[in-house]
Amino acid sequence: MSTVRMLPVHEIVRRTFPRPPPTEKDEVAMAIGQAIDGALSAFGYELRLGRRPTQTAIGRRAETLLDEALAEAAVTLAAPERAATLEEIADVVRAYRRSELAGLARPRTRVLLLGEEVGVYAQPDYWDGRRRIYEMKSYRAVPPPPDVALQLRLFQLAYPGFEAVLVCLDRHARPVETTSWPVPPPTDREARETLRRAYLLGQEFGETKVLDYVEGPFARYAIPPDEGGPSAPPSAP
Repeated sequence: MSTVRMLPVHEIVRRTFPRPPPTEKDEVAMAIGQAIDGALSAFGYELRLGRRPTQTAIGRRAETLLDEALAEAAVTLAAPERAATLEEIADVVRAYRRSELAGLARPRTRVLLLGEEVGVYAQPDYWDGRRRIYEMKSYRAVPPPPDVALQLRLFQLAYPGFEAVLVCLDRHARPVETTSWPVPPPTDREARETLRRAYLLGQEFGETKVLDYVEGPFARYAIPPDEGGPSAPPSAP
């Protein structure tokens, strides 16, 4: 049986744009992000079932998720900061309720397959099931910084034929600012560079899997040519 080296989109982004060890502030920000993602996921699930959960119920869910994430990171928040953080999350939930994302499902993971040698797991935050995928950020990421731009290109390549939209629910703004930004399709050069980067990183860091046991759907591409060695990290569009 043939094997393939597999890794997820976030691993390609992380290795292309490595970050220093997280500070306590970074740990808090990641915990807030996890609580927001979990609260919105729970809210969307209830909406898809035809239910109308109250803001209070979603707030309790977000509070539990925040406390769990903070405990996992071994970080504590003073009572006033914790209360302000929970209100910040509640504002994002209210913005989500009014946004085009409300009630959309998370798509099934697709695999970007390069020459049947390297595979990349790709799963955007939301899709409409027909023609559009969405990635959400709880901060303003327009225009996308280089790491977000790379993430978006990988999603676009894994979902050919779909429009891509970046939706930012900026929790740092008061009131929360919602921005919906249609992502331009990658140019031929951007696509080649992105696929080449994914291939090289997959060859080096991917986990070996039996290809017959990897579940699709697949977006298949030829191995991109080496145009002079590894390219520099891609810049934002």
